[in-house]
Amino acid sequence: MRTAYSVETVRAAERELMARLAEGALMQRAAAGLAAACADLLGRVYGSRIVLLVGSGDNGGDALYAGARLARRGAGVTAVLLVPERTHGAGLAALRRAGGTVAGSGAAEELILRADLVVDGIVGIGGKGGLRPEAAPLAACAADSRAAVVAVDLPSGIEADTGEVLGTAIRADLTVTFGTHKPGLLIDPGREYAGSVRLVDIGLELPEEAALEALQHADVAARLPVPGAESDKYRRGVVGIAAGSARYPGAAVLAVSGALRGGAGAVRYVGPAADAVISRFPETLVSDQGPARAGRVQAWVVGPGVGDDASAVAQVLGADVPVLVDADGLRLADRSAVRARTAPTLMTPHAGEAAALLGVSRESVEAARLASARELALRYGATVLLKGSTTLVADPAGGAVRVNPTGTAWLATAGSGDVLSGLAGSLLAAGLSALDAGSVGAYLHGLAGRLGADGAPLGAHDVAAAIPEAWRDVRDALR
Repeated sequence: MRTAYSVETVRAAERELMARLAEGALMQRAAAGLAAACADLLGRVYGSRIVLLVGSGDNGGDALYAGARLARRGAGVTAVLLVPERTHGAGLAALRRAGGTVAGSGAAEELILRADLVVDGIVGIGGKGGLRPEAAPLAACAADSRAAVVAVDLPSGIEADTGEVLGTAIRADLTVTFGTHKPGLLIDPGREYAGSVRLVDIGLELPEEAALEALQHADVAARLPVPGAESDKYRRGVVGIAAGSARYPGAAVLAVSGALRGGAGAVRYVGPAADAVISRFPETLVSDQGPARAGRVQAWVVGPGVGDDASAVAQVLGADVPVLVDADGLRLADRSAVRARTAPTLMTPHAGEAAALLGVSRESVEAARLASARELALRYGATVLLKGSTTLVADPAGGAVRVNPTGTAWLATAGSGDVLSGLAGSLLAAGLSALDAGSVGAYLHGLAGRLGADGAPLGAHDVAAAIPEAWRDVRDALR
């Protein structure tokens, strides 16, 4: 499990560790890891031209000490001091002893344009509100240069706890972060600015519960439902799908396609698209009696393509089994009915749907994805899977929010969310909690999209077809 911790937690862990170490030892650990990462990125250190963008405080100190190490290996290192009177003194002295030079901010742009590597040590994880006016032009210059950009701990201008970008920020090719990941490195839009992320262990002792956690292959494999020798289709779970309409029969077909590959033993379909579903998936159990009379299920999926069928949504919400609500179901679901449920509820909005439920703009949701997912989970008393470039799964009881590390931009295609709904609903029926069903479903869906696309466009039906390959790929982690 990859974890990320808040700034407050990281600061507390750093203070505890520094109290046990010699003065400056923790910064030296960070600088050593930073220098090694820079050297790996450069390939050849000797003769390379490196520019350090140095702000005040420890973040700048890390950059200066790392620059000293690189200068001793033959690199030409120049530190641009943005706040000379508050520069880390010991780090600056170390750089000068190693042969590094110092320049004022007026020479920064020319130096950056000639550099092979730019190290962003402007602002640490405590920075707020984007880069200050004097530093903002340097971010643009670095982006326009041919130099590789390495951020120290977090790209300057990114909100460490949320991933929000509230002004100008550095765009890094590589971020070298210390001790643990920070939430802003895993959540867009901050994640996009971070580039590749390299974690350097500096010996922090962190609490068990993180702010964010991201499942890895082994975590997903351990949660996948596996039938036993005594299993039959009903013991494995039956998932009901209330989806589709005369206008959108494909939504039903796609939701069923995801459900059939999600681990449950059987799929019941209820809705007006039965002929389309049966023609594509004859193993599906169909009913025209409505969700309340469809037969026993262990979980329901409601919403994809149902149009204005509020009755189907109300019937599903009234069932005493786990329910996944998506698409039109989100618009039609009464909030009080969702909050009154005693069985788990998993809501799966994209940013536009989340914005409508929260009464804000889509841009507001996209800019503050973590806060939006948490707020929606709290308002509805439901687990919320917020789809998008960074898919988040938030539990109404609080705790760590799950962030999905898989996926591809090719998943932004019509019907892809319907497949995810069926897949996650099937995992609910197989016995997974709403948090696990959402995060495992998102992981498999993202991996299936990546495997199915293989760098080329794909349709939603291709995503569903690739789920078994993704499942096997994950299961191989246990061998």
